[in-house]
Amino acid sequence: MSTLRDPVGPKDRKVYIRRRIFVLLGLVAVVAVVVLLFLKPGATGNPKDVQNVEVPADVTAQDAEKSAKPSDSKHPAACTEGQIVVTAVTDKTDYPAEALPKLSLKVENTGKEACSADLGTAEMEFTIASGDDQVWRSTDCQENPKHLAVVLEPGKSLTSEPIQWDRTRSSKETCDITRDPVAAGGASYHLTVNAGGVKSERSAQFLLY
Repeated sequence: MSTLRDPVGPKDRKVYIRRRIFVLLGLVAVVAVVVLLFLKPGATGNPKDVQNVEVPADVTAQDAEKSAKPSDSKHPAACTEGQIVVTAVTDKTDYPAEALPKLSLKVENTGKEACSADLGTAEMEFTIASGDDQVWRSTDCQENPKHLAVVLEPGKSLTSEPIQWDRTRSSKETCDITRDPVAAGGASYHLTVNAGGVKSERSAQFLLY
């Protein structure tokens, strides 16, 4: 006994339209799934170019301010010529015969911050001249010069221990021989000093009798 089957022949137009709609919807669904797989959070993609990331202006300004601030170091910076003043000092302004002048120098920190200066004999010099004639210099026959770092507080001054001048001429060639005495009888002499790389602006004048 035969059974009843679907009739053979062209189907209804509405059936074809429905099938095509279902196929299109299926394709759209597949495309949507693929797109979601690539765009979902945590998916791997191309990293940003770090060089193109802009730094906020306020962050840059803060970093610049930090770098401009002086470091809180326990070791002060070296004194500069405009920060310290060196002054020549004599114990008297005139000396009778046989009296030997005592020479010293004063160093003052005129800046607003502490600084460090080498005030050892290696960086200290006393020079005596009469007019344009340099007659004596402490470094001509100096032995064992030493360096001595000294911290100068702002507004404070230091005075060196006095050295005695024997009223003779000096040069590097006269260290091991008897040196000639300088003229006296009211002759005028000027003392200039140098310490820590800074020279005294003015000389200290004195007279020898």
